[in-house]
Amino acid sequence: MAVDTQALLAALQAVSDPNTGKDFVSTKALKNLQVGYGDVSFDVELGYPAKSQMPLLRRSLVEAARSVPGVENVTVNLSSRIIAHAVQRGVQLLPGVKNIIAVASGKGGVGKSTTTVNLALALAAEGARVGILDADIYGPSQPMMLGIEGRPESADGQTMEPLQNHGVQAMSIGFLVNKDDAMIWRGPMATQALDQMLRQTNWKDLDYLLVDMPPGTGDIQLTLSQRVPITGAVIVTTPQDIALLDARKGIRMFEKVGVPILGIVENMAVYCCPNCGHTEHIFGAEGGRKMAAEYGTDFLGELPLNMGIRVQADSGRPTVVADPDGEIAGIYRTVARQMAIKIAASAKDYSSKFPTIKISKDT
Repeated sequence: MAVDTQALLAALQAVSDPNTGKDFVSTKALKNLQVGYGDVSFDVELGYPAKSQMPLLRRSLVEAARSVPGVENVTVNLSSRIIAHAVQRGVQLLPGVKNIIAVASGKGGVGKSTTTVNLALALAAEGARVGILDADIYGPSQPMMLGIEGRPESADGQTMEPLQNHGVQAMSIGFLVNKDDAMIWRGPMATQALDQMLRQTNWKDLDYLLVDMPPGTGDIQLTLSQRVPITGAVIVTTPQDIALLDARKGIRMFEKVGVPILGIVENMAVYCCPNCGHTEHIFGAEGGRKMAAEYGTDFLGELPLNMGIRVQADSGRPTVVADPDGEIAGIYRTVARQMAIKIAASAKDYSSKFPTIKISKDT
């Protein structure tokens, strides 16, 4: 019995992406549809990593296809294709890196570095190639959080190989100096060191590079925001008014240099007593959510004030790898997924399609 292609497409269009609410037919994510006598095959290409969700999504698509009369065998090829998206005007993309995400706070002590490493690990767990640039020259923490020791290797004396652990590539000033040494550098020296770490590291075909930004909105942060090709920024804050005050400054800084805000993450949102179960909003309630509404940006999620998050990060095995099936790791995965979906929906980078123009002087 011949399969009605239009009926098949209508059935498949009834299946929506659980993350975006959009179907795969009208968005052209469904490709290479092949229809034979009882046999159907097609590809579905997502623009963001979703390894953990693919089995359920495949099952839904197969069931939808089999609901059409005449369909017997269904082959679905699911994949993620992450491409480069637009950055600030006039800033060139970095070789070996498709998308750079700045994770900033405006204020120190709100858990920005812990959030950065867990988001990176969550993206990696979903199948993406991920790196972290520890941009905090004066207080690098990613070496400890990633459980990495040692110095980067250099084959040519000009570039460095990133160090790796838990499936994530990383570069930090903490790999280049003794851990007890204080970096007594003025702003221009720190900025130059960061630029070298960013551009002289041989990043290996990264889908996402997360930049753990130093706290504040001073010269170093502004220079990074202007020079680094940033796809988008994530703002980390606590619900406390003083943290929100500085987070607003971070948002305005990125707005001024043309970097879109991907969303806001509220850290230390609530404390739940492990003994009695009593909950307490120690730093206030829903400050990050209200700020997201105020600026018209996405509220990506909230993390509790939990000792396990701190202990796991300090041990070099952050929550996403220490307790991958736990509730808190699930929150990090949800935040990371929403962040990646927001990038996938943004403008694509077309600079690689334009030819390079060279001007030569006739001799």
